[in-house]
Amino acid sequence: MQHLDPDRLVLLALSEESEDAAEADHLAGCAGCRHDFASLREVADIGAQLQELRDLPPPPDRLWQAIEADIHRTPAAAATAAPATDLAVTDLAERRGRSHRRRARRWTPLIAAAAAAVLAVAGTVAVGRLAGRDPAPTVTARATLAPLPTVPADAGGNARVLSSASSAAELEIDVRNLPLTTGFHEVWLIDPDDITKMVAVGNLSGDRQVVLPVPAGTDLNRYRLVDISDEPHDGDAMHSGVSLLRGTLTS
Repeated sequence: MQHLDPDRLVLLALSEESEDAAEADHLAGCAGCRHDFASLREVADIGAQLQELRDLPPPPDRLWQAIEADIHRTPAAAATAAPATDLAVTDLAERRGRSHRRRARRWTPLIAAAAAAVLAVAGTVAVGRLAGRDPAPTVTARATLAPLPTVPADAGGNARVLSSASSAAELEIDVRNLPLTTGFHEVWLIDPDDITKMVAVGNLSGDRQVVLPVPAGTDLNRYRLVDISDEPHDGDAMHSGVSLLRGTLTS
């Protein structure tokens, strides 16, 4: 099952956005995403509770003195931005005279820290998923799909066999300009030495590109001819005899 995007989980946990019906259904059925969401919500709740911390003591005068001294230690910067420096010093003096307003804002860094913690959890979730994800499948064979003589010359496509250590082989089909049909386009693997021997892989369903599982037990060294056919909705599982594209798989 594909997981929800970690960034999306962060937004939902912070209540920045509301989950849609599909996300709600996914969370109900996916234990992994539900656990990640609960962890993010817990951190977000901690951040919300920190908003009550308003009566922290003001910083000592030596802190403001150190800031002012640091400003005056950079004469080159002061020369190029004198107005900004003057405003900064004036603003510092005003802030020192309004400690009660500083206290009202004292929780802001704590909330920022909580938000950073939420993002850190989201990053951990993403890294964990990537670490547990299977390596990208490798291409073990490919074919160029060419139109048959009765098909427009601009039709065509490609086929690739995708293999991985943890799953069965898959056939990726990418086609273009297939003739319109009142039925559907079917993908087949055929034995070129005996074209009566064939395996139905799946249909394109109007998609330009699909990835279809290769039926278990299919010998791709034997069934190496990829065929795209035009099939009517007649309930007959056999090949219609109307092929549109064909190509031979080679490694």
